[in-house]
Amino acid sequence: MSFFSRLEARSKQIESLLCIGLDPHPEDLRISNDEEIIDMLFSYCQRIIESTLDVAVAYKPNIAFFEAYGGVGIHALKDVIDSIPNEIPVILDAKRGDIASTAVAYAQAVFKALNADALTINPFLGYDALEPFLSDCERGVFVLCKTSNPSAHQLQDLIIGSGQYLYEVVARLAVEWNKSDNVGLVIGATQPKALTRVRSIASDMWILAPGVGAQGADLSAALRCGLREDGLGLLIPVSRGIARADDPRKTALTLRDTINQERMGIQTVKLQNATKMSELKQQIADDLIRIGCVKFGKFELKSGMHSPVYIDLRILVGYPKLLEKIAFAYLVILKDLKFDRLAALPYAALPIGTAVCLLGEYPYIYPRKEIKQYGTKAEVEGVYFPGERVVVLDDLITTGGSKFEAIEILTREGLVVKDIVVLIDRRSDPRRNFAESGYRLHQVFTLTELLDYWELTDQVPKQEIKEVRDFLND
Repeated sequence: MSFFSRLEARSKQIESLLCIGLDPHPEDLRISNDEEIIDMLFSYCQRIIESTLDVAVAYKPNIAFFEAYGGVGIHALKDVIDSIPNEIPVILDAKRGDIASTAVAYAQAVFKALNADALTINPFLGYDALEPFLSDCERGVFVLCKTSNPSAHQLQDLIIGSGQYLYEVVARLAVEWNKSDNVGLVIGATQPKALTRVRSIASDMWILAPGVGAQGADLSAALRCGLREDGLGLLIPVSRGIARADDPRKTALTLRDTINQERMGIQTVKLQNATKMSELKQQIADDLIRIGCVKFGKFELKSGMHSPVYIDLRILVGYPKLLEKIAFAYLVILKDLKFDRLAALPYAALPIGTAVCLLGEYPYIYPRKEIKQYGTKAEVEGVYFPGERVVVLDDLITTGGSKFEAIEILTREGLVVKDIVVLIDRRSDPRRNFAESGYRLHQVFTLTELLDYWELTDQVPKQEIKEVRDFLND
């Protein structure tokens, strides 16, 4: 079983996200001579462990507070780890990060000699620094991504050439490295914006979020921004707040219950938002009829087909409030996709793409319909880099021809396209997709869905609805 499968099973079993830190600060110990070191370190940690066994998802000893006492401190750390029941994961907070034989030696020390289950690690040296720790999927690593210390922004908030924060690049790499479900991320609970951005990149990964307690993080904000859709995926480590409490057990129970109450409230809000999304789609469907984006009669389409319905979404540019609603509907789909930037297709999708990127803070490009014959002679406008993954946005789909033309242009520029998102799929069978060509199509509406709604709400005469349905069936 992979490390995070074990961690998740433990979390579900005891209904907790509380990770308890074991940080024996020197001022908390009363050591009068070297002979007492092992006993004092062990008894300090054992007091916390014994009082919190049923609420701790994991324990996180910080190796620095043991290494400070030399060999006897490491001996005490080994005794502490051995005393923790096997079903409770132990995450060693050591922030290792080296390469080649040094990394192999570190892995041996952490996983074999000390028998920890996971480790915090510094990814600055790249994948080489992680590889020796990932060979056993039952062991895990938490990659430093956006830490909680005050000066973290000096490096982690640097914007690199692709327009991303450096911590976002780390998150995307971690997703690639997580082939055996044994890579997680460290993001400070003091960094709600980073939690939000990284959760959109790494939707399934577990995040270790230090900072609750002495560092003053807003627990509610951290949970709102960092939890997965299923209410899991976020570990909240607390050390001093529990260790220095008069009653560590009572404090741990209170924290566990507070986290669970917040989780329940967040899940309730998400459920309400899902209902609101249904209402939002109804509003969009109403507005499409009201402003004349959808017309019924006899029309010749770009493909040459004759249709009893015509959808003209270029009109949206004159209705900014409706454009904003439509952009939000796209964001609901995009949050589950992995990409580096968006590419909207000229012309109808350009205002939609702009609205989506403004709301979602996504970088934006677009392939030209006509290649420039002067200046840069660019086929694609905007900043991008070969190898990046792009989601194609368009207003609707009938045959898919324009999508393939645009994808061909993007591919020539070295970009990778896997997903296409449209507002309306007007094809007769929405189950048909682009899978045979290696693409996934996502839509806010199918035309059939819209017809059903307009008929139910008496917004379109039944005869006109019937003519469109007959056309689709043919």
